[in-house]
Amino acid sequence: MTGTTESGAAEAVSRPRKSSWKYIGPGIVVAATGVGAGDLVATLIAGSKFGYTLMWAAVIGCAVKISLAEAAGRWHLATGRTLFEGWRSLGQWTTVYFAIYVVVWGFVYGATAMSSSALPVVALFPDGPGLKTWAIIMGLIGLAFVWFNQYAVFEKVMTVLIGVMFVVVVYVALRVGPDVGASFAGLLPVLPDGSLLYTLGLIGGVGGTITMAAYGYWVNAKGWTDTGWMKVMRLDNRVAYITTGVFVVAMLIVGAELLHSSQLALTKGDRGLIDLGTVLEDRYGTVTAKLFLVGFFATSFSSLIGVWHGVSLMFADFVERLRRDRGGAPVDEGTVEEVAAGVKERSLPFRAYLLWLTFPPMALLWLDQPFGLVVVYGVLGAFFMPFLALTLVWLLNSSRTPAEWRNGMLSNVMLVAAGLLFVVLCVQQLRELFE
Repeated sequence: MTGTTESGAAEAVSRPRKSSWKYIGPGIVVAATGVGAGDLVATLIAGSKFGYTLMWAAVIGCAVKISLAEAAGRWHLATGRTLFEGWRSLGQWTTVYFAIYVVVWGFVYGATAMSSSALPVVALFPDGPGLKTWAIIMGLIGLAFVWFNQYAVFEKVMTVLIGVMFVVVVYVALRVGPDVGASFAGLLPVLPDGSLLYTLGLIGGVGGTITMAAYGYWVNAKGWTDTGWMKVMRLDNRVAYITTGVFVVAMLIVGAELLHSSQLALTKGDRGLIDLGTVLEDRYGTVTAKLFLVGFFATSFSSLIGVWHGVSLMFADFVERLRRDRGGAPVDEGTVEEVAAGVKERSLPFRAYLLWLTFPPMALLWLDQPFGLVVVYGVLGAFFMPFLALTLVWLLNSSRTPAEWRNGMLSNVMLVAAGLLFVVLCVQQLRELFE
């Protein structure tokens, strides 16, 4: 018999794949996107203030992120529906929140990402164009790259960028000479005076952005659309956040060894990495400093193109969901196959959001960010991670998810703990905004 029945084909599609390193991809993308220059500075500052004492918080942070990203990926594979479709099923309020969030967040983030990518380029080529010019160039390169390439090429470039990040960050950590004994001692949970907010930031901050919600979309874009890919996705996800953990630990080591002992302070935000480049040049010479700036660029630019691609995918899904609702399409009509086929990457909403991330934010490069916009951006951003964690708990414990793939005890504990952690961080961010 040469033919294949429909049921046989369906069974072949859903048959579990053996987890293998050769499939790794979306995890690399989410790790490269989620770790930005600002995250590395925050980790450096924690290391400079408390040495190795908060190493344990970095480890817990990785476990929290693994749980969150696994939940997002599991929803996509188990239900055949995208995360936004899941949010939409929880009520109209999710659509209103996401609509405001994705517009305001994208406007402010676009300028931030372009400036962050331009900073190391200006430092590497001080006689070239200024920061604003390089920022515009970075935005246009990111736009062109994502516009004309689909997921497969995007993933390969992100893999190269994270490889550069990994080599540079680990090299710098080894160059400053880690104290192995103190590193292991730092795995014992302790809270020095004044360290609570730094601890919460380490657990919740690095790699914890909207890109975690985009992970499920990248899983589908890779071609994984059903439960047969569940084991592969879980391996991929663990690789992502173990890699992120290596970055965090390495930057804590640099902060502890290079800054803590000499009581050096960094500028907050992305410019802190320029300060670190200067310190490295004074201590270890020009080659190490230049290499670090290359790693800084890889960190920033990978976040830029990662957001340009991943959040545009989410926005395209958001618009498609609204269109289908108005057209009377079934609520449970899935779109993961469209993501896998690259349909959304060629869609008008995807490209419209790419343009939104690139051109309007350029105006902010010449303006101090208006106070009202900064407040709205901060409030919406503070609420996103609690929103993600708690809606995943809701979705994955309900009949919306097939019984076999609903949360177990460990997943519920980790997601609820993550939700509570992000609520605390949300409150703290709001307090800082209005002080």
